[in-house]
Amino acid sequence: MWPTGRAVVLVSGGDASTPFTSPHTACRSGFAAGITNSALREHLLGRSLPVFTAPAHNRRGPVIAPGPDTDDCFADCPEVLAGHLTITSTADIDLAGERLNRFIDFLHRHHAVDEVDFVGHSNGGLFARAAIRILREVGSAVRVRSLTTLGTPWHGAFGLRYLAGEIDISACAGDAWCEQMMAAAVAEAAARDLGLCAQNTSRYLDGPHGWNPAQSGVLDEVPVLLIGGDRFTNTAGDPQLWPFDGYVSLHSALASDVDDTVLPNRRQMIRPDTHSIVVSRQLGLADETGLTADPEVLAAVAEFITAAV
Repeated sequence: MWPTGRAVVLVSGGDASTPFTSPHTACRSGFAAGITNSALREHLLGRSLPVFTAPAHNRRGPVIAPGPDTDDCFADCPEVLAGHLTITSTADIDLAGERLNRFIDFLHRHHAVDEVDFVGHSNGGLFARAAIRILREVGSAVRVRSLTTLGTPWHGAFGLRYLAGEIDISACAGDAWCEQMMAAAVAEAAARDLGLCAQNTSRYLDGPHGWNPAQSGVLDEVPVLLIGGDRFTNTAGDPQLWPFDGYVSLHSALASDVDDTVLPNRRQMIRPDTHSIVVSRQLGLADETGLTADPEVLAAVAEFITAAV
């Protein structure tokens, strides 16, 4: 029996729109917890773990359900939380952490949550790290038991590093999907970016004055499971960029070269997966080939959370 007061909080990534869900309520049409979190939520609930999804919107303000003609649609959701409790998924990492911190406080006050396990997909892993720091800084009554990151760009995302001029098209080593993804990153940034793109870079995250070193000590008492996908391989490519999951390199997802002062208690898992269901569907692959729906990943997350102390 899962102890009273504990909860799993799922945090979606950059450019995501995700509804608020609780263990007992979710959207009744489309993806119950959004395209990123629905499979994971269903699996964890099946393991008798209480799961909440943190609301996120790729624009400012509260979540607006995507239209019925979109692949990631959800609708008929029982509760929409206010904007100050909602992650702006295209904006600053630390702002996302502030919003997530407020959401955790909401769970504490309204759902009696006093211990959380964070599971962050893609930039959701960075958002969760920012929230963990802020929870400590404000002396929150909520304890963080564990952090799991799925395809999180600890060193930046492939396409957005290209957009920032850190790498050029030659990094694709002639791979057609990689070149297509690079072009898509530019288009998506122009459409909705509110600051997150420039932070998905080694320039921002790494180095002695980077965001990663500034989080030193934050995860000292938090066990971390890092899960990365290596669906795309290229022996001619830079080993810091290849293999990758379609968006994030394995080197980045596994936080390779992140100092132990930042990440002292880590475990790793590699799967032959794409970044998400979205990428798998673009390639005509089954949903289960994405990190967010792979049964092996779902089981590993549940086992890690259950074992955390």
